Amino acid sequence: MNELQIPQELLPSDGRFGSGPSKIRTAQIDALASAGTTLLGTSHRQKPVRDLVASIQSGIRELFNLPEDYEVVLGNGGASAFWDIICASLIIQRAAVGSYGSFSGKLAASIAAAPFLDNPVVYEAPYGSMALPQSTPGADVYAWAHNETSTGVMAPVVRAQVQADHIAQAPNPQDQHIYNPLTIIDATSAAGGLPVDITQADVYYFSPQKAFGSEGGLWVAICSPQAIERAHYVEKLAAQPESGRWVPPFLSLTKAITNSRKNQTLNTPSISTLLLMHEQIQWILAQGGLTWATERCAHNAQLLYTWAEQHQYLTPFVEHNAWRSNVVVTIDVDPSLDADDIIACLRKYGIVDIAGYRALGRNQLRIAVFPSVEPEDVQRLIQCVNVVIDYLIQH
Repeated sequence: MNELQIPQELLPSDGRFGSGPSKIRTAQIDALASAGTTLLGTSHRQKPVRDLVASIQSGIRELFNLPEDYEVVLGNGGASAFWDIICASLIIQRAAVGSYGSFSGKLAASIAAAPFLDNPVVYEAPYGSMALPQSTPGADVYAWAHNETSTGVMAPVVRAQVQADHIAQAPNPQDQHIYNPLTIIDATSAAGGLPVDITQADVYYFSPQKAFGSEGGLWVAICSPQAIERAHYVEKLAAQPESGRWVPPFLSLTKAITNSRKNQTLNTPSISTLLLMHEQIQWILAQGGLTWATERCAHNAQLLYTWAEQHQYLTPFVEHNAWRSNVVVTIDVDPSLDADDIIACLRKYGIVDIAGYRALGRNQLRIAVFPSVEPEDVQRLIQCVNVVIDYLIQH
């Protein structure tokens, strides 16, 4: 049997197409190295690191064109920790959740496990499709994912429309505005790669290991004044012995807000994560900001969808065009071929992390096209997959 040979000129200049951790650009690594002796190994309470955090906050504010009264809050633990922060610090009693993949489903599971909250009302859709939460009696939070990383489904960010008689009633009339429902969006794989009008959400939260080309373990939440007021209200509620609630300091959004106003995190952060994220934000802004980033991602994604639609052995997993993600592209492989064989062949040539999400169990490729991914590399990836498929069919 002849061995597979992929010509060198077809190979991407960078073979990392992972959905998170994602590609980190060489310039980011160089920036990390140059700051190594001045920031790494120093206190995050001191001015040099606080200036770095302040610059990140300012960059996010510019990137997303934030209203003046929205705040950029940071904390440790990644988006997974923020699911529990939502439970501890933002939901008063009941949440309505859209669930259409592994990660949107995990938020619903966290809420269901909180002993002091009502079970969430879950609006569920099969993997590959999408469901937004509808007006729900008593719900004070409406939550879903802007982009479901596991399935490659992209959802709209639009403030929840709630019937007046479905709004939860405050015990005291003067607190009624606090009970008006919040719209909370998981933007972990969307932020920096998909367009968004932040005013349509009260909390838009994400981790930096996707479009921001950094490492995990940090969360960033863009919060409206209503969300900040809600967090303080819930903290006071939890302080009442009869409430049965507890807000652990690590999950306290008010503590994170207080520290973020000082340009720091509650607990010691990974300074290298902050440095990598800072460099990426500045790069995106220099290229043309969110408009540039979203157009680049959309172009790369369309290259892949068009190719899959025209290929005999490939099909876009998400059928509805409007739901197809522009940052995480999922492509089903014909049953006559094994996606794992394609993935294994490509890994030998340095093309990595294009496997489908494990929990889906599909014969699938999952290809991230965050802003760092060059369009030329997407085109070369397509050519390489074609070579591998032709080889596997013949052998």
